[in-house]
Amino acid sequence: MTEYGRGYGSEPWHPEDPLYGDQGSSRGQEQQPQWDGQQAHRYPQQQADPYAQQHYNGGWDGAQGGQPPYDPYDPYGQQPPADPYSGTNPDYYAAPDAYPPQHQHPHPQAMQGQQGMQQQQQYQQPQHPQHPEPHYDEGTGAGDDWRADPGPREPEPEHAFFADHGDDDGRDDLDPREEGRGGRERRGKKNKKNKRRSGRACLVVTLLFAGAVGTVGYFGYDFIMSHFGPAPDYEGEGTGEVQVDIPENSTILQMGLALKRAGVVKSADAFSEAAIDSKKDKVLQPGTYSLRKHMSAASAVELMVDPKSRNGLTIREGLRSGDVYKLIDTKLHLKKGTTKGVAKTEAKSLGLPSWANNSAKIKDPLEGFLYPSTYSVGGKAKPADVLKQMVSRAKQVYARYDLEANADKFHLKSPLQLITVASLTQAEGMTHDDFRKMAAVVYNRLAPDNTATNQKLEFDSAFNYLKNQSKINISTDEIRNYDDPYNTYFYRGLPPGPIGNPGDDALKATVNPDKSRKWLYFISVDGKKTDFTTNYADHTKLVREFNKRQQEKNGN
Repeated sequence: MTEYGRGYGSEPWHPEDPLYGDQGSSRGQEQQPQWDGQQAHRYPQQQADPYAQQHYNGGWDGAQGGQPPYDPYDPYGQQPPADPYSGTNPDYYAAPDAYPPQHQHPHPQAMQGQQGMQQQQQYQQPQHPQHPEPHYDEGTGAGDDWRADPGPREPEPEHAFFADHGDDDGRDDLDPREEGRGGRERRGKKNKKNKRRSGRACLVVTLLFAGAVGTVGYFGYDFIMSHFGPAPDYEGEGTGEVQVDIPENSTILQMGLALKRAGVVKSADAFSEAAIDSKKDKVLQPGTYSLRKHMSAASAVELMVDPKSRNGLTIREGLRSGDVYKLIDTKLHLKKGTTKGVAKTEAKSLGLPSWANNSAKIKDPLEGFLYPSTYSVGGKAKPADVLKQMVSRAKQVYARYDLEANADKFHLKSPLQLITVASLTQAEGMTHDDFRKMAAVVYNRLAPDNTATNQKLEFDSAFNYLKNQSKINISTDEIRNYDDPYNTYFYRGLPPGPIGNPGDDALKATVNPDKSRKWLYFISVDGKKTDFTTNYADHTKLVREFNKRQQEKNGN
């Protein structure tokens, strides 16, 4: 065998080898490797042999006899060949007492034939500690016949990287030459134990991995469905009846959340998608709706745009407070005048701003603060709650216009006067362009240099307000001689307070009037548009045309 095999084991000595039977005295000069104390302990009988001692201590030559020296690099000098037909085989893996001392022939050169070969077999070759050489019987064809070791063949040591044992099993500390059957049995038990422990570890890892995969799969599916799948939705038109209040300034998503909380739709996302897909997201308004439970999102959208489903209360621009009270009574099925009485007695507790009650001449302190919009009014609502909601909405809108700064800008005494201008503009104008010119007329007539009307506004709308009427044809004698603070024909300046509830367009025009010309007069000849002039002569012509139309209309 080479150095890549089991080590320096011997090869059979073939008879045709030129050195067969003649080892020569020249080889006797080679030194035999020294054995350590451990090997001497394992082979005590060999040490007791005087010939063996002579062999190891003094070498061998032709005169003294003995065995040839051990040469680890000479494959032919290690072991004489065995006779394949003798029926005997050398024992390469014997127990420590398997080699009794033998008397060596004094002249090995004289050994011939069968006798020399048998004598050569008595020479004890030092046993390799781990890897004995197998014997092959050419006569019988039997191979790997281990004559000296009845036990199972010991496997070659496994590398620690692939071995199934811990770092503390002590394998590295054992001498393979001292490891017997007991060591193999202990190692076998330890390997079985380690294998069982390794199997349990694999099972635990597998279960943990399966659990992790299941968890990831569940949340992954939930993530995909929540981000990429269709939003949860009911089917059909729903059942039962439920009222839902949609607060002011609610977005489409907030509407959907309110419907979901009430049990109308299954998800706010489904409602938002249905509203946008149907292009009705701009039509939906806050308010109170009569809907059904467990409706599909599309059905809920269709029902909400139907006026019959709305329980909201809509207040149009310019509507007077008295008319608002009547609408609330009707909506809540209350006795006529109930809401008006609440407004009169509880005005100070409804959330009005501090600058709203600065005049005792004001006919209604809530006038100008019941902001035009659609409000949620359920069947169990109270008048005070509805009024509070309207006042709160007005304060939110007015905060956008910086009323105090704009009041100073137009030489007004308070923010309340600015709201009063807006209410007059709302009452007399019809379009946004009308509103800007109408606000300019108010400011120009209030100006100190106004000699045409001497700071009197002379608005029919203010007289109609104090009379709680809406007339177009008012006699000159009646309107100019009626003593009331709200009569702008009788008193200079603004009335004590607003004459209605202005909307957003009128408010915008009030803080941004038309200054292109100094508008002072206005009249609507046909009732469809408003004509504005800067002088009385032009205004007189328009008044004549208006009177003629009225006479033709009345058949005179």
